[in-house]
Amino acid sequence: MLPQHAQHSRRYEQNKFVYPVLSRRSRGISIGVNLNPDKVCNFDCIYCQVNRRSEAETRFVETDRLLQELAEMLDFVASGEIWSDPQFHDVPAELRRLNDIAFSGDGEPTTFRNFDAIMEQVAQLKRDRGLDGVKLVLITNASMFHRPVVQRGLAVMDANNGEVWAKLEAGTDAYFQLVERTKIPFRQVLDNITAAARVRPLVIQSLFMRIHGDPPPDAEITAFIDRLNEIQAAGGRLKLVQVYTVARQPAESFVAPLTHAEVDVLAARVRAEANVPVDEYYGPEG
Repeated sequence: MLPQHAQHSRRYEQNKFVYPVLSRRSRGISIGVNLNPDKVCNFDCIYCQVNRRSEAETRFVETDRLLQELAEMLDFVASGEIWSDPQFHDVPAELRRLNDIAFSGDGEPTTFRNFDAIMEQVAQLKRDRGLDGVKLVLITNASMFHRPVVQRGLAVMDANNGEVWAKLEAGTDAYFQLVERTKIPFRQVLDNITAAARVRPLVIQSLFMRIHGDPPPDAEITAFIDRLNEIQAAGGRLKLVQVYTVARQPAESFVAPLTHAEVDVLAARVRAEANVPVDEYYGPEG
């Protein structure tokens, strides 16, 4: 039986686009919104749990259906009815809270063509219910921040208790390509993170793992910390770095989680050498 934080099924009853998750990083219920049901992503990360070799059941976002599913899910969770559901009735009291609406899913959400419009519509649903304390969380690889439609969407988030979780998991071009397998240049991601962090403080999400049995080299971690320091020196604000490892079945068999001790050592280095708050999250260590 998987722990509850590992049960991230994309299907909840008959929904196509919206699903509830007990999130270890949100420390409560996160309502996921999948803007990429076609499973198309501009990254092909070696640790991703999405099976891109199988055909997607849904290829297009039906906006009206997505918004209806989200409205019903907000009411389901905010009313407390969710705690009567078999999947959630054992959730501890301290986690029985609606923390956020998270845009993640089966691809990169900022590639959605109407990103700004969907952000405004979702923010309106939240406002209509008086859920100002519920965050809008964008979980992103930061590859599209330079696009005007994305910048407008981020501005909507800023005005509606938004928080951006931007992926940064490498310090060098070579390691970036090893992990992310993308045509997007590493410099573009770094520049996008820096520019966005000048406007609002960002959360950096950093997954490190064993690749073919080896943890990330010390030199790569040093380079990663250098990138964090360069972002801050350029005026970017980092509110938190999430250092974590593989918790679910990855796409590639040569990927494995770090040990708890390895995560702790890595997190301690980031905390000390980049002078930023760090939260650690562990994999399934037996």
